[in-house]
Amino acid sequence: MKNKLLKYSLRTIWILFILGILGLPTIFLMVKNDAFGWFGGLPSLQALERPDPDLSSELISSDGVSLGKYFRKNRTPVTYDELSPELINTLLVTEDVRYKNHSGIDLKAMVRAVIGKLTFQNAGGGSTITMQLAENLYKTSSVNRGSLYKNHAIGEIVTKLKEYIISVQLEQSYTKEEILAMYFNTVPFGSNSFGIKVAAKTFFNKLPSQLDYQESASLVGSINKPTAFNPVLNPERAKGKRTEVLWNLHKYGLIERELYDSLNNKELELNYLVQNQNEGLATYFRTQARNYLLRWARENDYDLFDDGLKIYTTIDSRLQQYAEEAVSESMDTLQQIFNNHWKDGNPWIDEDNNEIPEFLDNAIKRTDAYKSLIRKYGEDSDSINYYLNQKKNMTVFSWEGEIDTTFSSYDSLKYYKRFLQTGFMSMDPNTGYIKAWVGGINHKYFKYDHVKQSRRQPGSIFKPIVYAKAIQNSYSPCQTYVDAPVTIPLPGQDPPYWRPKNAENKWSGKVMTIREAMSKSVNSITAHLMGEIGPENVIDLARKLGIESNLPAVYSIGLGVADVSLYEMLGAFSTFANNGNYIKPYFISRIEDKNGNVIQQFVPEEKEVLNEETAYLMLHMLKGTVELGTGRVLDYSLKVDNEIGAKTGTTQNASDGWFIGLTKDLVSGAWVGGDDRSIRFKYWAMGQGGRTALPIWERYMTKVYADETLGYEKGDFEKPTKPLRTVIDCELYENRTNPSDTVDYDVVDEDDFM
Repeated sequence: MKNKLLKYSLRTIWILFILGILGLPTIFLMVKNDAFGWFGGLPSLQALERPDPDLSSELISSDGVSLGKYFRKNRTPVTYDELSPELINTLLVTEDVRYKNHSGIDLKAMVRAVIGKLTFQNAGGGSTITMQLAENLYKTSSVNRGSLYKNHAIGEIVTKLKEYIISVQLEQSYTKEEILAMYFNTVPFGSNSFGIKVAAKTFFNKLPSQLDYQESASLVGSINKPTAFNPVLNPERAKGKRTEVLWNLHKYGLIERELYDSLNNKELELNYLVQNQNEGLATYFRTQARNYLLRWARENDYDLFDDGLKIYTTIDSRLQQYAEEAVSESMDTLQQIFNNHWKDGNPWIDEDNNEIPEFLDNAIKRTDAYKSLIRKYGEDSDSINYYLNQKKNMTVFSWEGEIDTTFSSYDSLKYYKRFLQTGFMSMDPNTGYIKAWVGGINHKYFKYDHVKQSRRQPGSIFKPIVYAKAIQNSYSPCQTYVDAPVTIPLPGQDPPYWRPKNAENKWSGKVMTIREAMSKSVNSITAHLMGEIGPENVIDLARKLGIESNLPAVYSIGLGVADVSLYEMLGAFSTFANNGNYIKPYFISRIEDKNGNVIQQFVPEEKEVLNEETAYLMLHMLKGTVELGTGRVLDYSLKVDNEIGAKTGTTQNASDGWFIGLTKDLVSGAWVGGDDRSIRFKYWAMGQGGRTALPIWERYMTKVYADETLGYEKGDFEKPTKPLRTVIDCELYENRTNPSDTVDYDVVDEDDFM
């Protein structure tokens, strides 16, 4: 107590000394000009005229729905007109009851506060709303500190003097209403919510204009101590503070005693949800968009997290919702099948379906937990194995909801590696707009994006590029080949030939058209075409169709052995549905600054790759998948009065399952597989794309067509403007000599090379 008295005695001596020797006008002048560097600078006139708190940038869907924000402090500004009268009244009776009658400094409150300090009584603060705004905007207690701040007591006095000066200047520059709005925009309310708009959304899922007295009292009561009076973290203390605020409303005649009693007796009614990147729609998309926007912001001298940008995307929130539902429903079902298939066995297996013995030991070395332990203890320490096997409480993902359990790092890895993963994307082929993006099964627990970030072998989903090159080279969909083993010589290589196998190592010996061959994913006939066309020509077309991944110039490229992304493949397929014009899929339409000025309007990259006849013939080829081939299992109701082109894809051992479906308005596709290629079904048939990926597309399109408000209707693909030169009715087609007989390949019996 003696130390406290001494502290305040010294402070009193300083106050009396300064006031007595210099006088207040002189002191204010010295503070304003930072005399001798004692006080620290004040904000410039320009800063006062344009106060600029850090603002969240917002990602907005094409139908006007907020998808999420990027922020250091989650803040979205409001104007005075967006504040409810109840909210304004509650703030005034709590923080500054004489706000409308002073010009930034409330002398009565200031004298009361000084006397309270000198007499060690809690007589209330002397800061007005305008003074608090000065601190919120310009951080007067922590920024631009002069040499006098070395003494804490004197520093407090200097801070107040600064706030007095800034408050007067703010009152001269802004109306009372503008100051109130700025104040509400700068106040922290806890739970990572800065400003009243975010706080109202976080705690009550309301707009500030919708807040009533009870809700306003809860929020305003937490302003000075947002953690102590947080209604989620400390509900009893928050309720007590709410009572105090409500009583002030009654005390100053704004509510009757009956209403006070009624409101005070109510429990805290919250609708609480903290905004973060793991909640809400399009979580994977928001992360991928963030990576792009960070580069854009650097190149254009903006701060994504502070500048309050409005980023308008091509994503449709309704299609996104249906895509997420389709993924969730399909993957939940598929995971049950996968779990029942493996029972207690581990799904990481080699080519012979034997469990890989050291799979987990190798996998754990890629985890952050292992790398952290290595940095701490070194590679040879016994502590690493000890801590990797140490049990700890954690919450894990499941399709039935989150589970609280006790796992070691090894247990967690083993648990999560059993989950199948997926990626799904849907786009408008005519504009290049990406309409839906689902990068995985749950962004909170599985961060890796399987739309654009991931690259996996496409298998037969790549074959349409081979066939498109054939059609471009004047092949007809009715061109026929024999389904039989193929050998293509590779002089100087080991082995000196390429001999691909069909699925399940079977050849029918049947003569079939290339349309039928593509629809049934017959490898042998694709191999025939690769032998005639050549890998370089196929790769050249793939590049023009937007495939940027590494594509080695080998014949097996035609069977989908090179890793590509789902994003790339959908861009390529969309070319067929857009009259042969490739549009690079994109997801940002425009970016505006915080004032609504357009900074950049994004224009799609478009180029003609195929003529319209070739593109239409490829649609005809792809329709064969639904009519004749691996897509026949599609729900019949989707095919009625509707033209659908499609392709399935399944890689060796069914490690990857793909499906891409085309309609006149949407091109959409899915990939399904394990985190590692060795995680799969034992049997190829169970993991093929028609069983794993196709159901996602099927569910998605069913939902889309069921929602009439979206405007997507069934119908036919657009016909070419000119009559077809190529016959597509194979009964009328007359067989002709193969376009090329210069490539040396042989049709042989399997026994010749087994």
